[in-house]
Parts: sequence; structure tokens; C-alpha cells
Amino acid sequence: MRDQGTTRGHDGTRITTREAAELLGVKPETVYAYVSRGQLSSRREPGGRGSTFDAEEVAALARRNRREPAVGSPAAGELSVRTSITLIEKDRYFYRGVDATELADRHSYEEIAEWLWTGRLRPGITFTAPESAVTVARRAVAALPEHTGPTDRLRVAAIAAATADPLRFDLSPQAVLGAARTLIPTLVAALPPLRPDHRDEGPLARRLWGRLTGRDPDETSVRALDTALGLLVDHDLAASTLAVRVAASARAHAYAAVSAGLGVLEGPLHGAAGGLAHRMLLDVLDRGTAAPVVADELRAGRTIPGLGHRLYPGEDPRARALFSVLEELPVAAPALAAARDIVSTTARHAPLHANVDLALAVLTVASGMKTTAAETVFAVARTAGWIAHTLEEYEERPLRMRPSGRYVGARPPQPLPR
Repeated sequence: MRDQGTTRGHDGTRITTREAAELLGVKPETVYAYVSRGQLSSRREPGGRGSTFDAEEVAALARRNRREPAVGSPAAGELSVRTSITLIEKDRYFYRGVDATELADRHSYEEIAEWLWTGRLRPGITFTAPESAVTVARRAVAALPEHTGPTDRLRVAAIAAATADPLRFDLSPQAVLGAARTLIPTLVAALPPLRPDHRDEGPLARRLWGRLTGRDPDETSVRALDTALGLLVDHDLAASTLAVRVAASARAHAYAAVSAGLGVLEGPLHGAAGGLAHRMLLDVLDRGTAAPVVADELRAGRTIPGLGHRLYPGEDPRARALFSVLEELPVAAPALAAARDIVSTTARHAPLHANVDLALAVLTVASGMKTTAAETVFAVARTAGWIAHTLEEYEERPLRMRPSGRYVGARPPQPLPR
């Protein structure tokens, strides 16, 4: 005889709330919390007094919960997220198992982005933006005050581009990839060019070059910028990437997820160090030696920008790869010498190595770029990585990025406030 609480619908065996709770090992109230988060679907049977659930769907959720503790729960330990995009190991890092520095040395930014998104290389691919999206983004950016920073411009451009895309709520992989291939060039095209004769042609690095400096885009310099973009595409779960995954977990569309990442870059602790290193390099070049500059930084209680990285005990592999390219650039020689002077001066008392921010500062100083150029390069480059994480998060169960708060306030019941 069948359990009185179990019914059979057109989509298979259905079970009651009590049965679902027992199978999941939770209270009945938690079952409805799963429904509100989109992790379970429920249905009221004709003549029934409560909701019923698809038995297979409940069983699948139970298997996932046993295999993977909730993000941020005590069972999960420190915050960790499954990903197959970037692996950081000792003094190397890999994009989908391939050495990232080798990819950046041999492939363009667009090709690396495709590799990260699809696991396939498409030699010679370039990203182009529809004129409608570019027009809307440029108008939005042009309305901002003149002193607006690059991250603000890019965030406004991303929001404007979203309004021009009626398919932005389609979260299927092909739709997101289509949006990504047009969003990144739209962000670049929305930034005002610094040369009146600038033309938006060729690879993305060349188009971005004309928005960072008024100098002629010689092949070696553009290659250095392209290498920097490729090296910075992704770096595991940095703060901005975590924000992107939280947005994607809530099923925000790709433009909104990218906007979340850009919002984190507004903080001074992530993405802004390249500009600080740029100013320091200019100071060293102006004073002729690093010693007084390093002394001033330490006297003011500041750390030396561009040195050390919590994930690399030795030299940041991104810095090593970018320095190698910059050595081929004659105009970069003074800035390279200043950077080495900073490292050697600091190394007298602290075993710190150069990180990618210092290498990026050498590129921006040598190329006659503004202090904010490093932030722009970082944001444009990382957008491709954010898209990769957005695509990956869409394949996970919704709203899984929900750590539990540890309440430390006054214990209830408390009297009503007067």
C-alpha cells in the first residue's frame, strides 16, 4: 500500500513537505527556504492540503548537499568555491591547466579570453562592438564630469551597454558569450581617445592604446600592452571576482555581474596599486635614486607599492613575464632601472619581490600614460575573467553564495527602544 502522503503527478513521483525534509535532513521550514532560493520547485496537488515536491529533484539536492557544504558554513571551512578556470601553484599560475604566462606570450588578449570562456583557441579572433551599443555607452560616459575616474567610466559604459541589449536576461552560454564579445570592445570604445586621428581598428590592445596615451602605437609597445592584458585576465577568486560570482549566483545578467566587479575595483586595496606604483616610479626617476623615495614611503607608514604578493613567496610570475617583454622596449629602460632600484633598495631589509603592479607601472610610465592607466588596463583585462566566472557560476545551483552570519549583538529579548 502506497504512503498516504505520496502522490504521483505527470512528472513522476511526488512527495510531501515532511518527506522532503526527512530526505534532506532539514526542518520543513528549510524546505520552503530552498523553494524561495530557486533550489527546489513545489506544486499544490488538486484537493491537497500542502505542497508536493518532485522526488528526483529532492534526491538530487540531497546528493549535492552531502557532497558540497554550503559556502561559508562551518563544514566548508574557509570560503572556497569550486572552479576550473585558474589554478595558482607555487610561483606559477594556469588558465584551464595551461601556463598563463606562456599563453600571454604567444596569444592575444582576445584569444586568451576565448580559451578561458570556451576551452578552445580561436587564432586571430578580434572582438567588435555594435554601433548602437557604442553610441549609447559613449553618450553616457560623455555626460560624466571631466574628473571622473576610469572605473566610473567603465561601470557607466557597462550599464549603458546593458540597456542597449534586449537579450541581456538570456543566461544561456551562447547568449552570454555573444554579450561578452561585444561588451569588452564597447567598454574600450566608450573611453575618449587621446589622439584626434585615432581609429578603432585591429586587436583590442591597439584600440585601447589610443585611449591611454597620445604616443604612436608601435608594434613592440602594443605587444607589451596586449601581454599585460593577457596576464591580468584572471587570478582565481580575487575580491572583485568573488563579487561577480555572488551576482551571478543570484542570476544577475552578465552586464550586472561585470558592474559588480567594477564596483569592487573602486576600493583602494584592489586594482589601484598600479597607479600608486606609477607615482612612485615617477618620483624615483625625478630624484635619481630609490633610497629617499622608499624612506619617505616607510616614514609615512605606507607599504611599498608594487612589492610582494600573498599568493607568491617569490617573484610574481606576471611581473616576470611582463618585465621580459618590456626589456625589448628601449623607451622602457629608465623606468625598468628605477623599478630594479626600488626592489634592490627594499631587499636590504625585507625579502620582497616585484609584483605585477610594479611591472604594469613600468609600462604606463614608459608609454607616457596617466597615473590612472594601470587601473584601466586591469579593469578591461579582468572583465574577460569575470565573464568566465559568470558562465561557471550559472552552472551551479542558484543562490549558493550565501554564507551564514555569526550574530554577536545583544541577545533577545530586548525592550523596545524609547
